Amino acid sequence: MNGPVPVPRRRNDPRTAGPQGTRLFTAEELAQYADAVAPAPPGPASTAQPVLLGRSEGLGTVRFALRSGRQTLGRRSDNDIVVNEPSVSASHAWVINQQGHYVIMNTLSTNGTFVNGKRVHEAVLKHGDCVRLGQAEFVFLTRERGERRRRSAGWITAAAAFALGALAVLAWWLR
Repeated sequence: MNGPVPVPRRRNDPRTAGPQGTRLFTAEELAQYADAVAPAPPGPASTAQPVLLGRSEGLGTVRFALRSGRQTLGRRSDNDIVVNEPSVSASHAWVINQQGHYVIMNTLSTNGTFVNGKRVHEAVLKHGDCVRLGQAEFVFLTRERGERRRRSAGWITAAAAFALGALAVLAWWLR
């Protein structure tokens, strides 16, 4: 976010503050303010900011960026990650960043939380894990598809260059 977001102002309304000086807003003003401070859409997955990528029908390819601290997942609109799927409980699970490791914790949901097909109360997530909340499926990503290949291709290129250089030095030495 690039600086403070302006607070919506009302015109010609005598009730701008409550009895203790608390500012009052209409539902429309709150929605407008929430839209203005909404987080940016998630970027590429990384170990610093992993992503839950929707996989099941109805979710499409929705992406939820995970941040540090605790995030709540569920159907209710006050969750950090809202999953609008009838089989997901109102407050279904938490995802907690514990010293760089992301842990999913079931919060007494009706239909359970599953990691790679196994029902869990708590599990540490690894890249590529399939996470299911009720019937809503996600994939936990810490890197984008194909990223590992590019990295290994770089190592192969570096190793080939080193080997070629070593051969050149050996040929010079033996001449």
